[in-house]
Amino acid sequence: MRIAFLQIASPDDESVHDRLERVNGMVLAERALQDTDLVVLPEMWTAGYFSFEQYAERAEPFEGPTLTAARNWARVHRTFVHLGSFVETDDAGRLHNTSVVLDPDGGVATRYRKVHLFGYGSRESELLTPGDSVGVGPVADQPTGITTCYDLRFPELFRTLVDEGAEQFVVCAAWPAARLEHWRLFTSVRAVEQQVNLLACNAVGEQQGVALGGHSRAVAPTGEVLVEAGADEGFTYAELDPGLPSRFRTEFPALADRRWTAVPTPTKEYT
Repeated sequence: MRIAFLQIASPDDESVHDRLERVNGMVLAERALQDTDLVVLPEMWTAGYFSFEQYAERAEPFEGPTLTAARNWARVHRTFVHLGSFVETDDAGRLHNTSVVLDPDGGVATRYRKVHLFGYGSRESELLTPGDSVGVGPVADQPTGITTCYDLRFPELFRTLVDEGAEQFVVCAAWPAARLEHWRLFTSVRAVEQQVNLLACNAVGEQQGVALGGHSRAVAPTGEVLVEAGADEGFTYAELDPGLPSRFRTEFPALADRRWTAVPTPTKEYT
């Protein structure tokens, strides 16, 4: 299975329209994508994650320009496309951090609204409405769970995705460079503890004075880092074995040794 990560910068002085046009040109010109099974983009690359004051004006309906462009990429290159995420406005006017995976025909394979909204040094939790369900769907015949950035700090979400059948995770992010080692740690730990292939695409550049970390990476269930990008904008490719999670779970059946599928209520005894 061949994966392409596209690390994108979202500079403050670039309009959303210009950025979408620029990235559209990058994707359509990358002929190597025709030999990939999945293309992954970062979190909120159109709006710019840290452009909190512009969320409302940069929000899109679900069938907006970001989804429209990504549908075309999937059809042109005949590949699955994880478009990263965008600020979605729903019918009630609420805003969400929404990710979508499209199949090679441009159809929606999976849709996910970010559950864990960030508050530390961020206004995301103030401005957006969290999702209330998980996203699992097929990507090149692999049952794939999708999550977004801050979700990496919440292992129960990833275990829920495994319970829903996921053998692969895709994570889009706008993870700051200041916490790059946390990015490496959590992406590796989630792959190992849940015994999955994990694919994580991060943003680069600077937004509102915050440097983004890049270093998109693919991690096998064994903990092996199959590829790690640098901090520059552009494409990075990874090759992975889609059958490895199933084989590894059989060989080392840690998931089968779980004592509880939910945290038990403690029993208190008083004397």
